[in-house]
Amino acid sequence: MANSAISVAGLRVRRGGRVVVDGVGFDVPRGVVTGLLGPSGCGKTTLLRAIVGVQIVAGGTVTVLGHPAGAPPLRRLIGYATQSPAIYADLTVTESLRYFADVLRAPKSDVDRVIAEVGLTDHADKLTGSLSGGQLSRANLAVALLGKPELLVLDEPTVGLDPVLRDELWGLFRKLAASGVTLLVSSHVMDEAARCDRLLLMRDGKLLADDTPQHLRERTEATDLEQAFLRLVRETEVTPS
Repeated sequence: MANSAISVAGLRVRRGGRVVVDGVGFDVPRGVVTGLLGPSGCGKTTLLRAIVGVQIVAGGTVTVLGHPAGAPPLRRLIGYATQSPAIYADLTVTESLRYFADVLRAPKSDVDRVIAEVGLTDHADKLTGSLSGGQLSRANLAVALLGKPELLVLDEPTVGLDPVLRDELWGLFRKLAASGVTLLVSSHVMDEAARCDRLLLMRDGKLLADDTPQHLRERTEATDLEQAFLRLVRETEVTPS
């Protein structure tokens, strides 16, 4: 689709001798929050790696912001937060972000901005190695927010966070989407699904659904999205693919 931030077609990925993403295809519209939901081990992280261009694929195509995944022009257009924080333990939060801002050629003023956006102002001078798990996740997210990314790819960004901070971060995600940023957010927590504009539901390397939360509830006649997911799983178990 011409107006898509991400277009995936027939994607197939093998890891460790087995297929972990099997024939997946979808389009992510620009300027929306799309949730990638599914249980741990279903292929979400591998799919995200393919989108940001750091995963060897066995087949299919991935186009991001009009370029093949991994193309050099995308380096400053995509913010990527991995599930395991990739920041330096022996630097303070501010020092770490200054380093990444230099690498990304982001404005120096971005450092204070992103620290505030993820709620780490009171911890800006602490070594990242001394942060709690939730604080470390926020520092990792701050790196992805540096510069002016058109696409944010966030792998489990709210894992380990308390409900108040999770709510604040989702408020930030909505604000970013309203400004035109596209977000692809993975999670295994189904109660976060209702916060998204669209949902990609995965299980065992396959895409079960690509739809809006409301339509998924209507389609499965479920009262909540967790039940909708379970009904889709049962349908695939009954009907051979």
